[in-house]
Amino acid sequence: MTIKSGSNRGTIKTILTLFGTRPEIIKLAPVIWAIERRRDIWRSVTVSSSQHTDLLRPFIREFGISIDHDLAVMTPGQTPNAVLARVIEAIEPLLLTERPDLVLVQGDTTTAIAGALAAFYARIPVAHVEAGLRTGNRYSPFPEEMNRRLITQLADLHFAATSNNVEILIAEGVQKNCIVLTGNPVVDALQHILARSTASPSLSKLLDSITNKRLIVLTTHRRENFGEVMSSHLKALRRFVERHQDIELVFPVHPNPSVRAVVDAEFTGAERVHCIEPLEYADFLHLLSRAWLVVSDSGGVQEEAPSLGKPLLVLRDTTERPEVLDCGIGRLVGHSGERLEEMLETALVDKTWLSIVSTTENPFGKGDAGEKIASAIEQFLTAGEGDIS
Repeated sequence: MTIKSGSNRGTIKTILTLFGTRPEIIKLAPVIWAIERRRDIWRSVTVSSSQHTDLLRPFIREFGISIDHDLAVMTPGQTPNAVLARVIEAIEPLLLTERPDLVLVQGDTTTAIAGALAAFYARIPVAHVEAGLRTGNRYSPFPEEMNRRLITQLADLHFAATSNNVEILIAEGVQKNCIVLTGNPVVDALQHILARSTASPSLSKLLDSITNKRLIVLTTHRRENFGEVMSSHLKALRRFVERHQDIELVFPVHPNPSVRAVVDAEFTGAERVHCIEPLEYADFLHLLSRAWLVVSDSGGVQEEAPSLGKPLLVLRDTTERPEVLDCGIGRLVGHSGERLEEMLETALVDKTWLSIVSTTENPFGKGDAGEKIASAIEQFLTAGEGDIS
């Protein structure tokens, strides 16, 4: 299949933005807003794969994003291969009917690699938000590390969040004039939400009940942590909370059954451990803003913690965001529960760390990434696809 991008709509260009998970819509929302502010020159088409279903819908509402097409690809127990195949199959007729001038994807999900591959097959330019993240280990995180490497090979336009990401792309052979340093649009989204919201009554009630306590906010859901690794982390956190009466832990639990089974086994009956349902994004940010310490294996939280000036323990043995470690805000725990326990105790007495975190400049930008990305797309399309220098 080959599609000539650019329909006969005069000077109006069509940009198709594809997403399917919660992190994707959080980071693409500021870009979509910036695209839709240019309605005199662009037509915005938004497509959801619904790779995440219940987790995705509240964020779409929260950000005021309208979905033009829902691929609805998910079925119970689906493998990554099945998701990949279903997204490619479902988006092919859309590319034929919408005839976009550019397909925009974000990050490293199965939806993103499927969209980039389908657009490449159709000879439609691909733009990649959050390009150049690498751990150096093709199996960690799995399969995300390989997904983002492959998207780099398919993309025509690369939006890098940090100068380190730019250097990685250049070292891999990407032409410098196809890379734009933009910052990360998660900062835009975070600032937008916090400026326009307050904590919900239910979250406010929980936070009021633990006033004057040191609050740990926990998130963990990555595939490589399932089973014994996650169990050891939760055991360490439980012991730490039980030893210190002034510590409370709040854990919005991911709906994945592999996560919930471990949580039920390790946290049932635990004192001062509050396991709650996943939060809407505004509430999650308000929860993070009250944290004394954040403990997480999430890539997005590695960007949100610096944006809020919160110290972070990263429950992974590698990270594609070394900036959070280099600036001193984050510390890498690895997969050992014993090491996590030691690092939690250190955090109690390490006043220097907390001081550094509160004054460190956010390595992921200032909150203007959405506009930078839209401006670069405009230059790319105006220049005739291929030169944004």
